[in-house]
Amino acid sequence: MEAFTTLKGLAAPVDRVNVDTDAIIPKQFLKRIERTGFGQFLFYEWRFDEAGNDNPNFELNKERYEGANILLSRANFGCGSSREHAPWAILDYGFRCVIAPSFADIFYNNCFKNGILPIKLSEEQVEELFQRTAAHEGYQLNIDLEQKTIADDFGLHIAFDLDEHRRQFLLQGLDDIGLTLQHEDAIAAYEAKRAAALV
Repeated sequence: MEAFTTLKGLAAPVDRVNVDTDAIIPKQFLKRIERTGFGQFLFYEWRFDEAGNDNPNFELNKERYEGANILLSRANFGCGSSREHAPWAILDYGFRCVIAPSFADIFYNNCFKNGILPIKLSEEQVEELFQRTAAHEGYQLNIDLEQKTIADDFGLHIAFDLDEHRRQFLLQGLDDIGLTLQHEDAIAAYEAKRAAALV
């Protein structure tokens, strides 16, 4: 998993509350067995019309947000089913960070396991980011995970909270398997000892 230390990038809004995992990645696209390739289906029913054409009214289809890697949304982002395909689709599309007032617990946990930084801010702080994104075309944020800060080029500076264990996961680029492999020598020694005892 790629480590996350700092991120500077374009912010894109999805201005909706209760964005559920079926909206993030609809169920008909869950048949793939790889973790990759889901980005093309992200927010599928919002991004495309019934004929498969781009919906010009959906935020992410607007040219000004092309190449965005920071997603802004509203409360209870990632609610619904527990599918891990939701963070896979977000990451595959190009987002490394999602900022919202609150997240569904399972989605929130799955973000850390897939190298995505979910940041919880107050409703007022998120509204400020939406306003700034609308006011400045090409609006970018600087996210520093080491310092736990968000800044822009217009004087904004926000500190955010994050569990230290999860912060270290991202800083070191570790998922559950990577964390376990840090103890590979101890595991090998235990297995050798067990094998010898069974002889």
